Amino acid sequence: MDQRIEAMARVLARYSLRIEEGELVFLSGEVDTLPLLKALFKEVVDLGAHPQTMITDQTLREILLRRGSQAQLLYEPPIMRLAAERADVFVSLWGNSNTRIYSNVEVSRIGARVRSSAEIQEIFSQREGRGELRWCGAQFPTDASAQEASMSLAEYEEFVYKACLLDQPDPVSAWQRVAEEQETLCRMLEGKRELRVLSKDTDLTLGIEGRKWINCCGLQNFPDGEVFTSPLEDSAQGRIRFSFPGISFGREVEDIRLVFEKGVVVESSAAKGEDILKQLLTVDEGASRVGEIGIGTNYGITRFTRNMLFDEKIGGTVHLAIGRSLPEALGVNSSSIHWDMLCDMRDGGRIYADDELIYQNGRFLG
Repeated sequence: MDQRIEAMARVLARYSLRIEEGELVFLSGEVDTLPLLKALFKEVVDLGAHPQTMITDQTLREILLRRGSQAQLLYEPPIMRLAAERADVFVSLWGNSNTRIYSNVEVSRIGARVRSSAEIQEIFSQREGRGELRWCGAQFPTDASAQEASMSLAEYEEFVYKACLLDQPDPVSAWQRVAEEQETLCRMLEGKRELRVLSKDTDLTLGIEGRKWINCCGLQNFPDGEVFTSPLEDSAQGRIRFSFPGISFGREVEDIRLVFEKGVVVESSAAKGEDILKQLLTVDEGASRVGEIGIGTNYGITRFTRNMLFDEKIGGTVHLAIGRSLPEALGVNSSSIHWDMLCDMRDGGRIYADDELIYQNGRFLG
């Protein structure tokens, strides 16, 4: 086995998830992620916890999406409810053989399948917010993801493992330093009432008073590198243009522009995939509100790869998510979707907090 895979499993088990003896650990991953899943299973066993695996295959989901009745699409997956209700730790391993497999599936059928897990997601989010459940999602490099990023597999593996700081002599210590640096940013932001984000075709104001800023330092996403919060649900006012395509079920939505009034999207457009954008905004009542505002801090990730796990961490970018808020940030917006979109701030972008300039050209000041 590639030693970098074993190193990644160790960091996930012993740093990100802090797995303890006797805990129930659900390991979920595509068949393509099996090398990492096996390495992580070994770590869980060695730590004295109880691993349960859920190995999935995207071709089986495609069959259901294309051939299933409405009742079948809306059927709640019982094993996922069990995991949401019982797990102490939940791990999602991402990576598949075809990132565009759902490109020609009707968006309405995808939406129905997403809604089938709405209650499960709510249970999951609430337990996570109360500290009853720890979760982490991690990317395993595959040929399909490498192609999306316009890299060879070897190049993409190097990119992924470097972004995870696995090239450092002591990856855990490296992530602990990230945690300390970002905690300073969170403490500064938590005393603010309002953010104003300015960039190309963007002037958006968000209320953040009383909300908690989250330090993303490799505990819930791997790799990581951002600070985020959930804005007040009725506060978004103004417009924003997203610099990079939004990706939903392998479909690209390009040049997305949203206009908000009193927290709700009142105008939306896209140069490509506008039908997908509009359907996502109407999946449910909460889908047209902002669930998250995040600021990327990982300056080791310098290129757009069409994978939001990495892209939202790009140092010098801001990402906005429509839909579900994050309970740990004290957000209360409920939705079956949480869709991140990315705005480049490196060329003249600015962020003001309570009218004070705190961020310019992709970096925090001071």
